[in-house]
Amino acid sequence: MPPSSKLPVAILGATGAVGQRFVQLLANHPWFEIAVLTGSERSIGKPYAEVTRWILNEPIPPAIGTMIVQPTSDVADVPLAFGALPTENALEAEPQWAKGGVFVCSNASAFRMDPLVPLLIPEVNPQHLAILERQQRERGWPGAIVTNPNCATITVVMALKPLHDAFGVERMFVTTLQAVSGAGYPGVASLDIMDNIIPNIGNGGEEDKIETEPLKLLGQIGDEAFQNAKIAISAQVTRVPVLDGHTAAVSLGLANKASPEEAAACMSEFRAPQIVRNLPSAPTQPIVVRAEADRPQPRRDRDLFGGMGTTVGRVRPCNLHDLKFVVLSHNTIRGAAGGAILNAELLVAEGRVG
Repeated sequence: MPPSSKLPVAILGATGAVGQRFVQLLANHPWFEIAVLTGSERSIGKPYAEVTRWILNEPIPPAIGTMIVQPTSDVADVPLAFGALPTENALEAEPQWAKGGVFVCSNASAFRMDPLVPLLIPEVNPQHLAILERQQRERGWPGAIVTNPNCATITVVMALKPLHDAFGVERMFVTTLQAVSGAGYPGVASLDIMDNIIPNIGNGGEEDKIETEPLKLLGQIGDEAFQNAKIAISAQVTRVPVLDGHTAAVSLGLANKASPEEAAACMSEFRAPQIVRNLPSAPTQPIVVRAEADRPQPRRDRDLFGGMGTTVGRVRPCNLHDLKFVVLSHNTIRGAAGGAILNAELLVAEGRVG
């Protein structure tokens, strides 16, 4: 159910690249209204427009630009906060806000693998929100922390979900081609990325996230505990000179064989659970499968359904495993701010926040 009136929300770390996406996506949101922006020490007490190096094409909404940036350490009287903090800051701040009664929808990696914190993609595992009762009880928080996965993980898992349900994914090899916006601002130096591909992100940390997070996302929850899916995953990650849109080349081994046509139909026909379908940020169709030999492409496909869609192409047999395909989504919308906003909408729809 939508709220009877717009809910005031905070954006933690609002001046950074993901924080700016939150501002952009929440400025005219039908359920939420930006009430608080927090930032670093240099930004506190100053107008948002004055301290933000705005990097998006659309200008800062005028009403937001004049808002005064607050300290992240001061917990605001709001029901929801969106976390765009660096991991080290999120470790301290997000529990503080949850203890203060706020539901934090976090984009940071700090608590993704915490056994009491749901790692959530609403189309994939909304039932994992059941862990929140235990989280609140054991941590003593009236609020809670909900996380969204790594931006490349979201891209891959959106395609894996219907295939795993239908055929059983046993193993996966994936190579990612990740956009420079995933590194934040100022991000990767131009002389490093121009005319180049960098075969490493975060000294291996990005690969570890892609190899572990899908297991939690595609696993089960029972007796208030997560049970990871049993999938062997090997990942290689690269940074490529693309502004927005993460691409992944995936090869899968399946428990039950499927033809490329069956796999393509399975992904194309996948639909979100009923409670998710009508949320304001939910894509009309979670996955669009393209038949063209040269799709998906970041520039042409990343903005599908306002950046919340996932595009799959080149579904074909694999000589080593069973299937291979290419999948793409917008990393700072579907994979970051938009994903966290969809999580918050689900919290409201389920009556957990409101």
